Amino acid sequence: MRNKGAILFLTVALVLVSAYQLFFTFKTSRVEKAAQVYANGDPVKEKEYLDSMANETVYNFFGAKFTYKECKELELPLGLDLRGGMNVTMEVDVVDVLKSLSNNSQDPAFLQALSEASRLRVTNPKDFVTLFGESFARIAPEAQLASPDIFGTVELKDRIAPGASNREVLDVIRKEANTAIDNTFNILRNRIDQFGVAQPNIRKADISGRINIELPGIKDAQRVRKLLQGTAALEFFETFENAEFYQNLANINDKARELESAQTVLADTVQHVKTATAGEEILQAPAETPQNEADTTGGLEELIQQTADSTGLLQNAEEFRKQNPLFALLSPAIDQTGNLGRGSAIGYARLKDTAAVNRLLATPQIKALIPRNARLIWEAKPNGDIVAMHAIKITTRDGKAPLDGGVVVDARTTFDDRTGAPVVSMNMNGEGAKIWARMTKENKDRCIAIVLDGYVVSSPNVNDEIKGGSSQISGNFDVKEADDLANILKSGKMPAPARIIADEIVGPSLGQESIQAGMWSFIIAFCLVLVYMLFFYSKGAGLAADIALLLNLFFLFGILASIGAVLTLPGIAGIVLTMGMAVDANVLIYERIEEEKRAGKGLRLAIREGYKNAYSAIIDGQITTLLTGFILYYFGEGPIKGFATTLIIGILTSLFCAIFISRLLIERAAAKSDNVTFTTKLTQGWLRDTKFPFLQKRIFSYAISGAAILISFVFLFTKGLDKGIDFVGGRTYTVVFDQPVQVGDVSESLEAVYGSAPEVKTFGKDNQVRITTKYKIDEEGMEIDDEVESLLYQGLKPYLAEGTTQEQFLEVNRQMSEKVGPAVAEDITRAAVWCVILALLGIFLYIMVRFSQWQYGAGAVIGLAHNVIIVMGVFSIFSGLLPFSLEVDQAFIAAILTVVGYTINDTVVVFDRIREYHTIYPKRSSKETTNEALNSTLRRTFSTSLSTLVVLLAIFIFGGTSIKGFVFALLVGILVGTYSSIMIATPISYDLRMRFAKKEKSNK
Repeated sequence: MRNKGAILFLTVALVLVSAYQLFFTFKTSRVEKAAQVYANGDPVKEKEYLDSMANETVYNFFGAKFTYKECKELELPLGLDLRGGMNVTMEVDVVDVLKSLSNNSQDPAFLQALSEASRLRVTNPKDFVTLFGESFARIAPEAQLASPDIFGTVELKDRIAPGASNREVLDVIRKEANTAIDNTFNILRNRIDQFGVAQPNIRKADISGRINIELPGIKDAQRVRKLLQGTAALEFFETFENAEFYQNLANINDKARELESAQTVLADTVQHVKTATAGEEILQAPAETPQNEADTTGGLEELIQQTADSTGLLQNAEEFRKQNPLFALLSPAIDQTGNLGRGSAIGYARLKDTAAVNRLLATPQIKALIPRNARLIWEAKPNGDIVAMHAIKITTRDGKAPLDGGVVVDARTTFDDRTGAPVVSMNMNGEGAKIWARMTKENKDRCIAIVLDGYVVSSPNVNDEIKGGSSQISGNFDVKEADDLANILKSGKMPAPARIIADEIVGPSLGQESIQAGMWSFIIAFCLVLVYMLFFYSKGAGLAADIALLLNLFFLFGILASIGAVLTLPGIAGIVLTMGMAVDANVLIYERIEEEKRAGKGLRLAIREGYKNAYSAIIDGQITTLLTGFILYYFGEGPIKGFATTLIIGILTSLFCAIFISRLLIERAAAKSDNVTFTTKLTQGWLRDTKFPFLQKRIFSYAISGAAILISFVFLFTKGLDKGIDFVGGRTYTVVFDQPVQVGDVSESLEAVYGSAPEVKTFGKDNQVRITTKYKIDEEGMEIDDEVESLLYQGLKPYLAEGTTQEQFLEVNRQMSEKVGPAVAEDITRAAVWCVILALLGIFLYIMVRFSQWQYGAGAVIGLAHNVIIVMGVFSIFSGLLPFSLEVDQAFIAAILTVVGYTINDTVVVFDRIREYHTIYPKRSSKETTNEALNSTLRRTFSTSLSTLVVLLAIFIFGGTSIKGFVFALLVGILVGTYSSIMIATPISYDLRMRFAKKEKSNK
């Protein structure tokens, strides 16, 4: 083999990179285990321990130090199905944006077009502005969107010229709508950061205006819905100066010391402060982070010491904590000279201490010391792990801000004429300009706080009175920060509320069960594959394949970690399935080497020729499987995208390991000894030299398959499929009880509260059920979600332990919930159809080009359609008869496409051998050549299919309940697919070639 040095270098590089990436996961797991030992089952203590370790160095890689927080961001993240949490799909309400841009126009055609576009977007994938434009053109063909009654407003006069065409207006509106969506995205991201969850994930979906959010570990779904769906509140407040508010902080500090000495309500706060050092002994982090190393962001110890030095207080930090309960958590804002700093920032705290500060300030005795016209709020953006607290001044009777975001007409990033630094230019309407002039006049040389969602986003200093409503906000901005502030200011004029159109909640206990089930199935399946290779292909060749498989797995996890891919339960299934399929490349190679040896060639030449002759079948088969993986990745969401990611990466790493690494090992063994074998005595003659007349028997296979397809169609058109909410919309809840329950009784109880009986099924154990209801699924709003959950609790209350509250029910008994709105269901259905169509079309075109005859592509696609129909038929026939769910959902579509990819791999191997035999034996008849090709690949088909089925059986038996239906589809599909690649696809391609060959001869 050429370029051995390059391959060795690449292998070593991959090993090092994978080890480097996976070590982050190893280090975070060590910290979390130490937290569990320290907490001894107390979740509050466990969280406090992890908070205290957030900025401690836990990973030192050749001088590059990583804190626990940084390692957590770089570890291999787990999906919600493996660790619990909430997955939310939100849609920005562009309707409100358009209404706002038109100054709430009451033009009848405008309102009718908005209503029609809202109705169309449920079933149409186009963006809302396009749908609105098309609807408006149908309703009022001669009307102009640029008219003063619609978008020809004073605020838009700089962007929409009088007499502008409707297309030009729509371009401007689309740009403004996209800006509003971007701004809503940023606001949601900021709100998510305030939840304090580890590894939150927020991204824009492929469909315009939709945002996907994952919040691991979240338990309070009501709070999440409330915070995420609230419209952004932009407010302008006057502020207290740091110097004038310091005495209030000093009084609070003194009062807290009195309360602590009396051992009252502040005991838990003091304990929170002390836990920052309690965990160090368990993990021994100081060994990697010397105590004399200063925190570059200005850590708490430095702030405490600085405060102590500057105020002449006690020098000992521990004593300082005892004497100053507030200042130990919230360091006063002191400048480098030791004087109180200017501005509205009154103190600084570490992020992990903000909750303790909030608890302290909420204590009734402490709250009484805060002036009634003062409100203490945190800054939105921390500096490292340090965040500022500001004191804003309440100047109105109702406590509201004197000025809100509704007065902002426009805001944009510009550059200062003198310094060239980015600044934010802001324009207000007439009413806002008057209030702004008064505020700036009364607060000259003071700060005005700009507050979004209760957090200070900026507190610029007022240099002079500002008249006319045009202002310039300067600060230490970069361009991106200036753009973000400008977008936030504009959000007051263009409110774009986001509504939840789909959500999924997975309880932590269900996530833990999924991890255990997934890991057991993974370990068992992996061991079975290793043993099988040793059994079938001897110690030498089998061991080389096993080593390549181990490295393949190591590379796969390393790459997943390096790209930040989320590992889900279907992802684990994808990895295990990849292992089974990875065997195929080794099987093809080893069978080829055996053929060369039996032809009389020496070991080294047989190895060289075996690898060379196997490349074509390996590459063709893997490319077609990759094609289905890419289609799944493009159209899938959530767990399905995770499955596709692992499948794609697994195929690529499998190719590298099977083609290059196993060859290095085999050639090294061959260089030492000529006694390298590729089979064992037990398997040497298995399915060797068979002479089965496949084509002569095709009439029987056609009859069997025809009958199976007919039965499938009968059931599909009469009984149908058990469509999950992914395709029909609705809400699904998985609920666990202390005792077994009867699904009929549960259904009757819920019918009493919902008005109609929901679908209730046993899910896994007899004390666990899955409930599906469409109650008010077409209605939106937080109150609807709360009502549905409240009614669920009321209906199930007779089956719960006595005294179970609704909060306990939602946290403990409700293991999982999922909501899919009608629009999302429509999109999922559309994407599923396109997935299957594009996969079949792509495979047909690839095989047609690769084999230079369309008959091969047609035979392959007919065989694939045969497999899909029969799998769907099996799901229809056995739905409700088996002790696990056979719902047709996104996972089912992933299984179908995986079967498509796997089966085409089988078919391509046979087609490749037929093409080869036609070249070697040109004088033989096509029937004889095809039969010989089928017989020669039978041994390989058996090995690959058996190893894959063994893997899937291990997942099916030992995996979790939630993926049994998914794995069942794969099992049925691979059994049917193995049969069809030999008995359907190949015979059909043969019949088509013969039929059209006769036509060509008769036409000549």
